Amino acid sequence: MAEFKEIIMPFKNTPGGIIQAFHAVQKKINYLPENAIIDAAEVFGIPVKEAYGVATFYSYFSIKPRGKYIIRICESAPCHVAGAAEIIASLERELGIKIGETTGDGKFTMELTECVGQCQATPVITINGKPYAGVTPQQVAEILAEYE
Repeated sequence: MAEFKEIIMPFKNTPGGIIQAFHAVQKKINYLPENAIIDAAEVFGIPVKEAYGVATFYSYFSIKPRGKYIIRICESAPCHVAGAAEIIASLERELGIKIGETTGDGKFTMELTECVGQCQATPVITINGKPYAGVTPQQVAEILAEYE
């Protein structure tokens, strides 16, 4: 039995189960390795290219390794106008990485995302889904310290 089938199998008969299966794999290891996509194609009886299409269509999924903590920076218009670029610059300085990269210790990955539904207090970042609204560049180091 392949490496990820144990995680994927419970979703086999669920409508849209491949998406739930990919969420389960990603929850465990923070990304979708090629073996997981191949296993999902086999379990769901679809071509590998179709499973790969699902894995790459949704922005929430990643097919490359990511850090333990996924920092997503909202790039919607309200956050952009409110200073998202300054937050990105502050995160890049603190972590020593750019958007789309992972820290050398595998702890943090930075990604851009669209609206996270927190427009009442922009700019917004999320770390593993936890929102931080109204973030200022001065708060970045303090927020990151919560995850050290």
